[in-house]
Amino acid sequence: MLTVAHVLQAKPEHTTYTIAPDATVLQAITLMADKGIGALVVTQENTVIGIFSERDYARKVALMERSSSDTLVSDIMTSKVLTIERKHTVEESLQLMTDRHLRHLPVVENGQLIGMVSIGDLVKGIIEQQKNLIQQLQNYIAS
Repeated sequence: MLTVAHVLQAKPEHTTYTIAPDATVLQAITLMADKGIGALVVTQENTVIGIFSERDYARKVALMERSSSDTLVSDIMTSKVLTIERKHTVEESLQLMTDRHLRHLPVVENGQLIGMVSIGDLVKGIIEQQKNLIQQLQNYIAS
């Protein structure tokens, strides 16, 4: 069974980008643009206190005509953050993301942030797992 731990290991980039709650939205979206990512985990001392995504920006800054340079991340971040652990299966994680309309899930162990997975990371893991299964079945049939 494929777990979140496997997905984290397979990611080419092992850096989880975070931002402080007192950073400006402009700093957050600049970091996201520079790194080509869609969300940042908001942390205080490596503890997850929120998540800031492109969706938060679009709905709570752009549409409300707020200033990105004057608005703090803590003012618009999603503070009720769902998290998962390494032991969770990819299927469980995808179900949670589908049910709650999420694109990113922080991964925590003992209350500390250890990574983040996107829906794309999880789908990629399932595709790789299915490729391996197909290869094993082809080898079995051929032998």
